[in-house]
Amino acid sequence: MKKIEAIIKPFKLEDVKEALVEAGIEGMTISEVKGYGRQQGHSELYRGAEYVVEFIPKVKIEIVVSSQEFADTAVNAIKEAAHTGKIGDGKIFVSDISSVVRVRTGETDEEAL
Repeated sequence: MKKIEAIIKPFKLEDVKEALVEAGIEGMTISEVKGYGRQQGHSELYRGAEYVVEFIPKVKIEIVVSSQEFADTAVNAIKEAAHTGKIGDGKIFVSDISSVVRVRTGETDEEAL
């Protein structure tokens, strides 16, 4: 089992969701997060005063899939749908999951997905 975590630009969320559904990936968890990478924030003007926004709003998508094949499919779908070609497009992390339990039924591992 694999866990895919993707940090993307908020306006790309709907595109990514649609790409994942088309790829057969059904469940996901979405969180609104803030952070920065190479872009190191940016300056904005508000009522004539300039201020620095150090942490950029992003969206974090978390998905758990049963195999490396599904993980590759999900990563490709996210990569293509979230791509703008500009700095701050995001990152995708893939890690191993050792166990999953569905709280309602007690099912474990792949049956719980």
